[in-house]
Formats: sequence, C-alpha cells, structure tokens
Amino acid sequence: MTNLEQQVLTQVQAIIGNEEQVIGRRGILIPLKKSLINEADIRVVIDIISADPALAAHLLLRSNTAQTAGVISTKSRSVKDALIRLGQVNIYRYAFSFYLKERLDELSEPYKKLVQGYWALNEIIAMDCIELLREDNDIGVGAKIDADEMQTLALFSVFGQVIALTAFAYLNAELSRPVSLKVLKSLIDKQQQQLSLEAFASLGLDEDLREEFLIAHNLRQTQNPDSPGLVLRRVLSKRGLLINPL
Repeated sequence: MTNLEQQVLTQVQAIIGNEEQVIGRRGILIPLKKSLINEADIRVVIDIISADPALAAHLLLRSNTAQTAGVISTKSRSVKDALIRLGQVNIYRYAFSFYLKERLDELSEPYKKLVQGYWALNEIIAMDCIELLREDNDIGVGAKIDADEMQTLALFSVFGQVIALTAFAYLNAELSRPVSLKVLKSLIDKQQQQLSLEAFASLGLDEDLREEFLIAHNLRQTQNPDSPGLVLRRVLSKRGLLINPL
C-alpha cells in the first residue's frame, strides 16, 4: 500500500466511524432502535415509524416483496401487518437501508452515480436471492429461511463498497486537492473485507447480519443448512462478487 493509499484509508475509516455523517437523518432511526432493543409494544413502534410516512410506505412495500415473488402467501395490508410480520431485526435493517439510501441520493457527482450503481446491484442481488428461494421451494429442497431476513442480508451484499465510496465523497469535499478515484478503487479492491467489517461495527448493525455477511462472502463456514448466507453465497459466486472466491 502506498503512503497516499494509507492516508486515504485512515481518513475514510474515521468517516465510516461517524454514524451521523454516514447516515444523516436519524430522528426516526435512533428512537426506533431503542424501542426495538427494549422490545417496546408494537403500538410504540408503529407510532415511531408512522412519523415518517415515506419510511412507513417503504416498509409496507418491502414486506410484500416476498409475497409478490411467490415465496409467501400472506400479503401485508397495513403498516401494522407489515411490522408484525417483519420482526424487530428486519424492521431495523430495512429502516437503516432506507435512510442510508436517502443519504446516498444527496451525494455530489460522480459519487452519486457510482454509489447508485452499487445500490442497484444490491437490489438485483436481493431479487435473485428471493427468486432462488422460490425455485428451491418449488423443487422441494428449500431451506427454512425467512424471506425478509434473506432480503435484508442481500441489501448489504456490497456494503463495504457503498460505505467506502460515501466516505470518500465526504473526504474529497473537504480537500483543496481531491484524491483520484483510482486511489479509492485500489483501496476497495485490497481492503473490501476490512472496510465492510468496520462499517458493520461502527454503524451498530446486528451481529447476525455481520456473521451471515461473512458466510455469504465465503469468509466463514457454517454447519447451519438454513443459513441465508449460503443462499447469498450462491448468488454472489455466480456474479463473481465474493470477497473470497470459491
């Protein structure tokens, strides 16, 4: 690693550790996380989420993705239905990804276009995973995997790249002489695993998500046949996106 790459890596890591800078609008996310950790009554959670109609609509939409794909049969017809079915972990993961995407849309060019490309890839991977679950179920070899747990994991498939690119955009905005994107590309290619794990730890995401991410990228093995990480691994391998190729 060159001296410039090391300097940029250190600065990017410092920004990754600043949740407020990376996530931005946290007026809903912070109380939501506290209520979920404290296992608050569902009515409390509904009130918090309903304070942001865009988030409420997003969670309702997400909760019906698996039903639309034919993986589950029951459709959520209200925010309450959606939240009850999603469960605490998936509610927070979806909410986190919603506000992260909102923050990404505020980036300047060319970072906005680049990071939106990564996000579109996340969405495609998530759809591929849900389709793979449906195909496995149709032939009778489906694992006991919650469709939303599968989808929320898939939405973090290239988390390290997304967060590193976001941090790099903030870093360059503060520099009098911006650093070339080639330097960031080199860092992502060499440090994707480290950047991903630091992002998970710094941004307070749940331990299960991190563990399944490691399994998905073939960085950790599991004896659990119902691991969503194993399904995601198949999709990532097919697309040549594994951190540790098979």
